[in-house]
Amino acid sequence: MKTSHLLRSLMIIASGFLMIQCTSDLEIPDPIAGPPGADGRDGIDGVDGVDGTASCVSCHSNATREPIFASFSISQHAAEDGAFARGGSANCAQCHGDKGYVDYIETGMVDTAGYSNVEPMNCATCHDRHSTFDFENDGFDYALRNIDAVTLVIDNATVLDFGGSSNNCITCHQPRNSYPVPGGTDSVTITNKRYGPHHSPQATMLEGIMAANIPGSETYPAVGTAAHRTGSSCVACHMGESSDTSTGIHSWNPTAAACVACHPSGAPDEIAGFTEDMATLEALLAARNIFDADGYYVLGTYSAEVGQAAWNYRTLLEDQSKGIHNPNYTRALLKNSIEALQD
Repeated sequence: MKTSHLLRSLMIIASGFLMIQCTSDLEIPDPIAGPPGADGRDGIDGVDGVDGTASCVSCHSNATREPIFASFSISQHAAEDGAFARGGSANCAQCHGDKGYVDYIETGMVDTAGYSNVEPMNCATCHDRHSTFDFENDGFDYALRNIDAVTLVIDNATVLDFGGSSNNCITCHQPRNSYPVPGGTDSVTITNKRYGPHHSPQATMLEGIMAANIPGSETYPAVGTAAHRTGSSCVACHMGESSDTSTGIHSWNPTAAACVACHPSGAPDEIAGFTEDMATLEALLAARNIFDADGYYVLGTYSAEVGQAAWNYRTLLEDQSKGIHNPNYTRALLKNSIEALQD
């Protein structure tokens, strides 16, 4: 009996301890920190990251700038001749001086009052700020003021997009006169001795537009199909790498390497006869008494064939590529213009 009584007492006492453990709010003290352990072994050093200025220095260094400056100095863009004197005129400022060009790109217009102290084109004329610094994913914009598609001055319904940097060239290398390209069978009245697409229709010639498509034996190629349009670009042909700063880079004179890369056998047959055909067309127009003593057009009203052929002659002359920009379009314009005046 005594043993049984003792066991019951012990069970009651143990149960009491359990109840105390379940309901107690006693806090357990934090452990006491011991001394720090020994350092572990050093890990392997990681690969050094790219310096923060590395992408900038790749372009913004004397080694890069010096050939650019040297080639630019011999270019027509840098020439301090009479052409840039026209940069003060509101009619010419958008392409004949730095101030007008920047205003035109930034706002779509120039100062109607004109400009004073006009300077020739310089680095800051075409270049401003980068639109992105993620060159790997977004491509190089070269901090150009314009790399977007360009709406033509002569026809607001036509937009050219050569892609990226070459779009900057379209801004000025396009027809800029206010009168339309002659077409149809109506007579043509020439009211300005500078009749034609002005001095730089390179972009439209490359695209194969904005000349007078006189009917004739030669078929006009589809718009935008010239090999230099589909397989090359303004920048690829005119700004190639060069150790000779008289070609490529910012001289804009094509390098031999740029041509040979696609034409290893020399000039293509399509441009053969350009000089002779231009001389023939000029003689046919001169026989119509359309030129004055200085080579400007005589004001007056002419037949559709003469007016259109005169426009084509000036377009091909001012393109200055001797047919290279768009050989098939050039040949069709020349041959069909000659045929129209010979009939």
